[in-house]
Amino acid sequence: MSTLELTKENFDQVVTDNDFILIDFWASWCGPCKQFAPVFEGASERHQDLVFAKVDTEAQQELAAAFEIRSIPTLMIVRDNVAVFAQPGALPEAALEDVIGQARALDMDEVRRSIEKAQQDAPAGGQQEGGGAATA
Repeated sequence: MSTLELTKENFDQVVTDNDFILIDFWASWCGPCKQFAPVFEGASERHQDLVFAKVDTEAQQELAAAFEIRSIPTLMIVRDNVAVFAQPGALPEAALEDVIGQARALDMDEVRRSIEKAQQDAPAGGQQEGGGAATA
């Protein structure tokens, strides 16, 4: 399967329509991104049941900002509309294969339960502990 180019216009549709997506956040000037590109493409050929997509962080700055991408390349894996993995750095082939295997093995019902519990345990008002504004 060929790698999809994600934009702010098609991102939501691609994520909604597919239950397992690997996203490479990259830029054309980035050396490590160029290093990772053939590894990512190779994995897309080996795992044709998965969706492989790329976000050009220069052309899609809003998407990069929405996902708080601070370093590229960053690999993100989304399963069932849940980001289950995000890590900056150019992964070697073996590490990418390992991450894909771990993401495939996830029990998504358990992941959703963990998310719900974390949301229930969060302090009221969406503030994290110690995250309140200081008053004089």
